[in-house]
Amino acid sequence: MIRVVIADDHLVVRTGFGELLDTQPDFEVVGTAADGAEAVRVCGEVSPDVVLMDVRMPRMDGIEATRRLAGAGPRVLILTTFDLDEYVYDALRAGASGFLLKDVTAERLFDAVRVVAAGEALLAPAVTRRLISEFARLRPAAEPASIAALTPRETQVLRLIAEGLSNPEIAARLTVTEETVKTHVSRVLAKLGLRDRTQAVVAAYESGLVVPRTRR
Repeated sequence: MIRVVIADDHLVVRTGFGELLDTQPDFEVVGTAADGAEAVRVCGEVSPDVVLMDVRMPRMDGIEATRRLAGAGPRVLILTTFDLDEYVYDALRAGASGFLLKDVTAERLFDAVRVVAAGEALLAPAVTRRLISEFARLRPAAEPASIAALTPRETQVLRLIAEGLSNPEIAARLTVTEETVKTHVSRVLAKLGLRDRTQAVVAAYESGLVVPRTRR
């Protein structure tokens, strides 16, 4: 059973997502919150696996709430709309495992929660890659990751992760087994002190390993 908390200052959003998640036998909505401070408090009380987190909320926004929850157990899936894209990169740096658009389909929502609960990052959509690329270009890192610690193959794998490729896609690109790719990914995360693939993508751009495409 995947335990979920929904944090959004709009009741209709909390209710809508809650009703959708309740249709699945492996989901349990264990709490809701109308702002970031309440989200942090509720998560401390119910220990969810995943938090669906809005960005703009009163008292404490979703980015600060995500930062406070980082490393505390729950994995954060940011809820956003295109007019809030400027906040996505900050959320990823704060420790979010990915993001969803608020007009997401039910099936996409279910898949996203399961992916994040399993310890993966939600990086597949092309829009995610474009956003990370753009905001990595606009915002230099305070402390770039030490890519020098990686082997040539690990560096190659990190570059492909940053391009948004999944493990099977990386395996096909490098002509190796998926298990080998998983091993490389684990070593990359361990050497760079990163929690998941989302942070790996951010580190790849911040370190300069991957150069964002310039808009035409």
